[in-house]
Amino acid sequence: MPIPAHDSVSLVIPLFNEEAMLPALVREIESFRQGRPEVQQVVFVDDGSTDQTARVARDLVSGLEGYVLIQFSRNFGHQLAVTAGMHFATSDAAVILDADLQDPLPVVGEMIDTWRQGFDVVYGVRRQRDGDSLLQRATASAFYRVFRRMSEVDAPLDTGDFRLVSRAVLDAYRELGEQQPYVRGLISWLGFNQTGVVYDRAPRAGGSSKYAWRDRMRLALDGIASFSGRPLRLAVRIGLGVSLLSLIGLVWVLIARFFTDTTVPGWSSILFVGFFFGGLQIFFLGVVGSYLARVYEEVKGRPRYVVRDVWRPGESGPES
Repeated sequence: MPIPAHDSVSLVIPLFNEEAMLPALVREIESFRQGRPEVQQVVFVDDGSTDQTARVARDLVSGLEGYVLIQFSRNFGHQLAVTAGMHFATSDAAVILDADLQDPLPVVGEMIDTWRQGFDVVYGVRRQRDGDSLLQRATASAFYRVFRRMSEVDAPLDTGDFRLVSRAVLDAYRELGEQQPYVRGLISWLGFNQTGVVYDRAPRAGGSSKYAWRDRMRLALDGIASFSGRPLRLAVRIGLGVSLLSLIGLVWVLIARFFTDTTVPGWSSILFVGFFFGGLQIFFLGVVGSYLARVYEEVKGRPRYVVRDVWRPGESGPES
């Protein structure tokens, strides 16, 4: 396979209330760039931070080259911040990573070297997740396996958004207009030549995670709803199964009533069963509703995010 001549790389980093992390982050990036001159652009996307993230970022990089700060008008969510960063990346490839330094910059170097071998997507495979609780590790591992089994895409296991994507993938991703993008799933869906590099995910270098459990759950549900209709088909199968069992039960009750001396006691158990299947119906109505909500979001035609300001060192712009 011929090795293409690649030149430049962008770093895409979403930010949300990361003023405490920014000094260490910029210091690590600049140290990394000294040995990697191909990293010519760093795209910060401020996802509607309520602290001084934007001001601190401007102060830290005002004398540095290659930085871009994108400010959303409000908080639109991590996945849309990543999407905006990919849109503003102008290099031959872009690396998506978090601001908490849990995605090690030395691994970015491995990704760049692997990309130069001819791959379009190089994703990070988490071998170890230091700093995460046992519950977080277990639920994350379970989700990746459930998603892969239920979706129609060959998504790699134990991978987040930490990955390098080539210019061809960036251009293809721009053509996708989903209102609620699940970035890692969409990149897997696009295809191209993909491979992974294994790394140990470090503990967060400072501050606290801004990704609450409800955000993780919403992302997981969005990911499954975006790439699989199996929950709907499963609801149909379970509904048919319950109907069949109910019909069999009805036949047994009639036989017991008219052809035997057996009575049918246990009204409390019948009440319990009624509540159980009522809850099951409500659950699957929620499944259907989640798909309808996604359709509703898509047909409204609103912009996915609103950019308040685009700032580069040396340019004037409104302060936040």
